[in-house]
Amino acid sequence: MNSDTMRNNSDQTYTQLSDLQATVTLQIDGQLVQATAGQRLIDLLANLQIEIPHVCYHPALGPIQTCDTCMVSINGAVQRACATTVQEGMSVITAADNLQEIRQEAMQRLLGNHELYCTVCDYSNGDCTLHNTAAKLKISHQKYEFTPKPYEVDDSNPFYRYDPNQCILCGRCVEACQNLQVNETLSINWEDPNPRVLWDGGASIDESSCVSCGHCVTVCPCNALLEKTMEGQAGYFTWLPDELLRPAISAVKASEKVIGYKPLFLLSDTEAAARKARIKRTKTVCTYCGVGCSFEIWTKGREILKVEPTLEGPANGISTCIKGKFGWDYVNSEERLRQPLIRSEDGFRAADWEEALQTVAERLQAIRDEHGPDSVAFIGSSKCTNEEAYLTQKIARAIFGTNSVDNCSRYCQAPATQGLWRTVGYGGDAGSVSDIEQAEVVLIVGSNTHISHPVLATRIKRAGKLHGQKLIVADLREHEMARRADIFLHPNPGTDLIWLSAVTKYILDQGWQDQAFLDQWVNDVEKYRASLAPFTLDFATERTSLSVEQLKATAEMIAQAKTVCGLWAMGITQHSMGSNTSTAMSNLLLITGNYMRPGTGAYPLRGHNNVQGASDFGAINTYYTGYQEIDDEEIRAKFEKAWGVTLPSSKGYDNREMIDAIHEGKVKALFVVGEELSLVDANANYVQDALRKLDFFVVQDIFMSRTADFADVVLAASPSLEKEGTFVNTERRVQRIYEVMAPWAESRPDWRILTDLAKALGHDWGYSHPSEIMDEIAGLTPMFAGVSYNRLEGFASLQWPVHADGSDTPQLYTDKFHFDDGKARLYPLEWTEPSDQPNLEFDLHLNNGRLLEHFHSGNMTYKSAGIVEKVPDVFVEVSPAMAAARDLQSGDWVQLTSARGSVEVRVQVSDEVSKDELYLPMHSRTHPINMLTSNVVDPDSHTPAYKELAVNLRKLGRKDKPALGPNHPRFGNPTPQQGVEVEHKWARPDYLFPTADRPADGKV
Repeated sequence: MNSDTMRNNSDQTYTQLSDLQATVTLQIDGQLVQATAGQRLIDLLANLQIEIPHVCYHPALGPIQTCDTCMVSINGAVQRACATTVQEGMSVITAADNLQEIRQEAMQRLLGNHELYCTVCDYSNGDCTLHNTAAKLKISHQKYEFTPKPYEVDDSNPFYRYDPNQCILCGRCVEACQNLQVNETLSINWEDPNPRVLWDGGASIDESSCVSCGHCVTVCPCNALLEKTMEGQAGYFTWLPDELLRPAISAVKASEKVIGYKPLFLLSDTEAAARKARIKRTKTVCTYCGVGCSFEIWTKGREILKVEPTLEGPANGISTCIKGKFGWDYVNSEERLRQPLIRSEDGFRAADWEEALQTVAERLQAIRDEHGPDSVAFIGSSKCTNEEAYLTQKIARAIFGTNSVDNCSRYCQAPATQGLWRTVGYGGDAGSVSDIEQAEVVLIVGSNTHISHPVLATRIKRAGKLHGQKLIVADLREHEMARRADIFLHPNPGTDLIWLSAVTKYILDQGWQDQAFLDQWVNDVEKYRASLAPFTLDFATERTSLSVEQLKATAEMIAQAKTVCGLWAMGITQHSMGSNTSTAMSNLLLITGNYMRPGTGAYPLRGHNNVQGASDFGAINTYYTGYQEIDDEEIRAKFEKAWGVTLPSSKGYDNREMIDAIHEGKVKALFVVGEELSLVDANANYVQDALRKLDFFVVQDIFMSRTADFADVVLAASPSLEKEGTFVNTERRVQRIYEVMAPWAESRPDWRILTDLAKALGHDWGYSHPSEIMDEIAGLTPMFAGVSYNRLEGFASLQWPVHADGSDTPQLYTDKFHFDDGKARLYPLEWTEPSDQPNLEFDLHLNNGRLLEHFHSGNMTYKSAGIVEKVPDVFVEVSPAMAAARDLQSGDWVQLTSARGSVEVRVQVSDEVSKDELYLPMHSRTHPINMLTSNVVDPDSHTPAYKELAVNLRKLGRKDKPALGPNHPRFGNPTPQQGVEVEHKWARPDYLFPTADRPADGKV
């Protein structure tokens, strides 16, 4: 790939800039048309509203060429419109009798593979591509009789099933798995007499490498692949039990031979239209990681039938992961809080909202009046909306007079933000996912991207597989992204700053820096160059254990690339030098000129759906909305005038300081919104001891979390599907969510709870809808001046900064950096030793992070039976070498002990870890990693050093079955290939290219 390569986000294909700039003239049905050179003919025809039948083609997948229904005449020859790109002088005929016959012949072959019974099919909701295309082609009777295939339905996966008898072998699912998701599980055995879709070459779905991302189900054009939540739920007749359904299907099939398809299509279309009256489709945004996937949720009452991503999704298109596609059971969990709770002598008792809010208001006011404003502190939520983050800080500042408000970005995002503030000025991603896709080289450090940000990882995997993008990965684990990398670096724990700085120094020493860029756009170059003197290759090799050859190869690949994107996550930020290492990443990108152009820049990957937005909208102790400083008198006066109050000027406590202040007796009351503080903050024993010391503690959540166990009042909140608002994803993209269903029982949306609490405190803000809150924010915040709900309608989105006229900023730094002089700043760094390193007593390094299937402490994902079936509990990964040395097997129970505490977990022997390193996922309430972590923090951001952790391991005298069973995808055997490999279909003896004068005999 070169710098001329550009990403077209709408259809997910690459087109040369030179092609995009070229216009050609062609003739379509006798009319002259201008088009862009290189454009697919089928897309051009669609844009011109010339309807061409097609089944296998999908804009997100490109030409698959299996269905043969999109035939047109091009310069006198019959060709597939999907596989043809427009050229100068081309003559196209789309409407001719022979073309209609050819397309009908192709459709008849497809129908020979499919048992058509639309009226009693759960897929017949007006969206069935096969049904709709057959109707448009006016197919009246079936030419090739359907013969059942010699295969059973595969319903082994907990989320979806595959019915070979409904499969038309279009290959969409294979193309999606191979070249969009790039999990490379699916294929078609074209050489078999009875081809079918295969998982890992013939395994059951549940015992394959399938990660349940849902791509295959989303793109299936019929009911061959179907969500289990749809079965028997969508149609008015599809609920029938098998003993009744099968006769109904037989009756339909018998009648069609007599009356033909037209009246049956009419009947099924009528029934499908009726379904729409009871099946609601609502756009929302995922509430797991920070990618910000958007999709429609299909519901019938409170039943979630399916999650349907579309091409309109600006961050994800049609992509999802297991959590976003199938992990919504928590919304209807019986464990949901139904009403407020107040602690009594016997535990908790139910209360109405008036009593609960009045109790909270009176107790918090009394503590504030007795001990001062900073005796009360607030923690906002990365799961809640931007509007709710804003209200959290507004209550803290405008009502209680304290800046002691924070959110969980302190635990992950803050060091990356600090590094970007120092060097380029904005604390957000430099561009979009599309920039990462088009980069010539992607550098990933300290991120299990395929696990933590799976949809974003698919774009990197796709760019590497299809377009030659180079990948450098530095991590402690040899996970999937590491195995796909062109260069994999396994440095010693906590030494990323050293090798990043050494690579940067080597680039400068070789004269490979982008000097013209540095001269024009960057300050402090020589000062920074001098600071790199200690970071020689020899020093880096000694401290990191990386070889000189690895470091040189890394430097050369980065320096020679025309465009580089740098990605990092908690493997960098959760260290005592997290801010400095983040700074080192940005320094390296500046030295090589990798800002200010498409396909370049820094991308700290945000871990939660709205962790970016929580800080952007002011739930942070040092800033109002849009990072307006609280100690700026002019800014403070603006907020005082708007809110009608006097605001504090002193910095409040951040969430780590709050815990210390509780122990010191300075903070007496704490209000936590949607945060599992007692488990996710470092040194959980220390945190939980602090929570016990509070005079008054309020938790606002959707479940009775472990943190809520310590509360005096628990306020029953609503998750994202039960409210409206906005989120900001890792790309700085603001997106709307819509209410999918009414709040559960007596629970309330967080914005309403906070508004009602303010009223109970004597401040009637008068909000009746979150849009009014956003309007207030926009009026106070230059960064969001043009954000409005009207501009975010549907799938529309805006990437901040958003100017008053509504124009947004997909790419930062196009004409300057965010400093007064418009120039970036190189920031000198020094190396400091990691804390809590292995010693004689605690001899092992314990790493920690996420799993694909679960999220955070598991409060949401453990409510999904299907996810729990795949991963029932956490485990500690040990290397095969360590397992052999210590007589360990998967399923053995061990005790891990640090200087702070102990946890007991099962062993999982894994070749993803090596040496004396361990990996413990963070997703457990019963064996939480933070019982072991320390109070050490990064001095610049106060982010805990979660990744600096020494433990010892003791084998216990009990054994269990392994936490990961044989149905986990890591034990599957993928079958990589180049998409559907349609050439194998064409090579079959029963395949003939469909023409009007040579109809085929077969139906493949």
